[in-house]
Amino acid sequence: MRKEKIVIALGGNALEKEGIPATAESQLETIRETVRYIVDIIEDGYQVIVAHGNGPQVGRIVLQNEGAAHLTPSLPFDVCGAMSQGYIGYHIQQGIKNEFKRRGKDNGVISVVTQVVVDQNDPGFKNPTKPIGPFYSEEEARKLEIEKGYNVVEDAGRGYRRVVASPKPLQIVELDGIKTLIDTGLTVITVGGGGIPVIKRHDGTLEGVAAVIDKDLASEKLAKDLDADVLFILTAVEQVAINFNKPNEKWLSELTIAEAEKYITEGHFAPGSMLPKVMAAVDFAKGRPGKKAIITSLEGALRALQGETGTVIIDR
Repeated sequence: MRKEKIVIALGGNALEKEGIPATAESQLETIRETVRYIVDIIEDGYQVIVAHGNGPQVGRIVLQNEGAAHLTPSLPFDVCGAMSQGYIGYHIQQGIKNEFKRRGKDNGVISVVTQVVVDQNDPGFKNPTKPIGPFYSEEEARKLEIEKGYNVVEDAGRGYRRVVASPKPLQIVELDGIKTLIDTGLTVITVGGGGIPVIKRHDGTLEGVAAVIDKDLASEKLAKDLDADVLFILTAVEQVAINFNKPNEKWLSELTIAEAEKYITEGHFAPGSMLPKVMAAVDFAKGRPGKKAIITSLEGALRALQGETGTVIIDR
């Protein structure tokens, strides 16, 4: 019997917790909790592919590089992205493997260093929108703009963050290898941080570029390319809301494509937060009857698959 194939896009709250020092040790501890929910879904009979973000992590790696520039040459931005992809993938891979072990199983899991092709003329390079690194106060943000030339914006009422280019994902370079690994029964972790952004030269060779691809859009691309049944976008809340944090706030259990596009146009979803999640969900479900995207919390993931919570986006 064919297993339903699910691409799970892990949000930042699944990798780090607010108010806890942003150390590798604390991230690993958070991931130990996260993977329990992922393994629950696998044990419930689903074939799972894991994607994840890297905004805070790649931002800190860049800061570390800049801070040590007087001692050793700074690394290019795409290399910093690859570093974040590697160490986050390592943590998730180890966490899932250990959780299976605790349950008396020896299921295989592997993370893939993944490149994603973008267009070098993508408008995202002229209009940076992707938040990376830590949150700053307004005073700290203005100082960084002056001293380091960062582009810094207010991020969904949570503070100020640096933003970088976020081009659209066009092609997952390692897709064929990813499919082969999935077919062997492995749980695969891929397109970490949206993938390492590369451009394709005229001769077909690849070259890294300074950007961070939105992990929700990369996950949507992955889910389509794999012909997944469900795109799971995990975030801090169990459902999508319109009029969020207002007296007329309304939580939504289901959205049609038309409804979602109407709410996007009306500006209900914050850029850099819920907007890319809803856009990715719409892109995945549109024109694909029988497929669905679900936006929910990590804790509500399995219940959302059972129709008990979450926001389901479908094309009717």
